[in-house]
Amino acid sequence: MLASVGASAAPTRAEITWEISRNGIMLAEAVDVLESDGRSYTITSQWKGRGALGLLGDARVASRGNVMSGGLRPDEFEDVRTGRNPARARFDWSANLLTQQYKGPAQSVPMPPHAYDRLTQLYGFAFGAPERGPMPMNVADGRGVSAYAFQIAGRETLKTLAGEFETLKVVKRKEHPEDRATEIWLAVKQHHLPVRVLVVDKEGTRIEQVATRFSAR
Repeated sequence: MLASVGASAAPTRAEITWEISRNGIMLAEAVDVLESDGRSYTITSQWKGRGALGLLGDARVASRGNVMSGGLRPDEFEDVRTGRNPARARFDWSANLLTQQYKGPAQSVPMPPHAYDRLTQLYGFAFGAPERGPMPMNVADGRGVSAYAFQIAGRETLKTLAGEFETLKVVKRKEHPEDRATEIWLAVKQHHLPVRVLVVDKEGTRIEQVATRFSAR
């Protein structure tokens, strides 16, 4: 699903601090760390609630797997949050099985095509730049699988607290009017790493995360 459109070399380490807001009101701060030796990768995302959400505790989301010629291939994913059952997904590529567990026993299904988890969905662009055509993804989060297709929407200059970036914007294709809109801004000169994400649901609620600190090599 990924091909070169002027991508810089894949990163060996990146750390991005995010401010997450809902309709302009800050909800949380997150720190994402990606590390790769060119063969394998790990990504962790640590969330701390702010304001009213601070009462709900913290969250840790993690993914590990392999670096392939066209992007990232996850082996394990987990989402652990205060006051909620952990959600886990295991990708068994040799057996072609996806096993997920959230509440109750684990359940296995055939591996869907274009399988990702929530973190490789976002950071996979750093290991193979977006294609010009539709980019299908089946994203597992331990609770289920969601089907998406992204496409390039153009370039923008984006100013954030982390700096000014030349970005490539990719957007999720909406198959139905009630589908959530998702837009991702990727820093072209910084390995196509994400620097802004915006999700808008059918009610118009805006969930946005914007980079406030950024480092990559």
